Amino acid sequence: MNSAKEAPHVRGFTGHDGAELTYREIGDGRPLVLLHGFIATARQWIDHGPAAALAARGFRVILPDLRGHGDSTRPHDPASYPPDVLVDDGLALIDQLGLDDYDLGGYSLGGRIVLRMLVRGARPARAVVAGQGLAALGAAASGGTLGRVLTALANGDSIEPGSRDAEAAHWITQLGGDPVALLRVLDSLVATPEGALGLVDTPTLVVVGDEDHDHASADELAAALPLARFTRVPGDHWTALTGPEFSTALVAFLGR
Repeated sequence: MNSAKEAPHVRGFTGHDGAELTYREIGDGRPLVLLHGFIATARQWIDHGPAAALAARGFRVILPDLRGHGDSTRPHDPASYPPDVLVDDGLALIDQLGLDDYDLGGYSLGGRIVLRMLVRGARPARAVVAGQGLAALGAAASGGTLGRVLTALANGDSIEPGSRDAEAAHWITQLGGDPVALLRVLDSLVATPEGALGLVDTPTLVVVGDEDHDHASADELAAALPLARFTRVPGDHWTALTGPEFSTALVAFLGR
């Protein structure tokens, strides 16, 4: 295991279909699997602080790179992205690591995947869904802004300089995203009936930035989960994760 002060080594695991995927670990103690957001990587949790804070409080923090992201495989073949493939991969990681008493959390896309894992039978002792609202229940979003920008990047189409699309394209490029693989990821997302959340019996923290207007329905998401607690922390969708209040909220909930 790696201590909170050591650079985590990249380790491998196998997706449900044999795909080569990766994860990192920080700390020793109670297993906590954390899933990153769309276009990000496991380093989202490392570089912005929550992973180290949780490791320092006695957690073995397990940080996979989702399929199509980071050091995990990024195939372009649509057949490598069947419906709910990210959920299948998450369940495969838990099975291969032999985790039976663990906690589970995710930010943005990662939070959406956590919800799907809970609906499909994952049984962590506690769960965290961060940076998500009821939109996490919707179908694939490949027709939205990100889908449009990714399509332009994949096709080599021009993007108007100074536009919001240009900002998004710059961000995707800076993070080393693979546009084709990321489009396939979007197409693999599966909708969740709101009624299915009523069957989730895992205590869940729903946390969102107080300026994260795109996910303002996080309180409604929490209300749909029978054992959920809801809290807001300072920041928008990009900055909430980086603030000390976010780490404090996770430590307080998971340490109960």
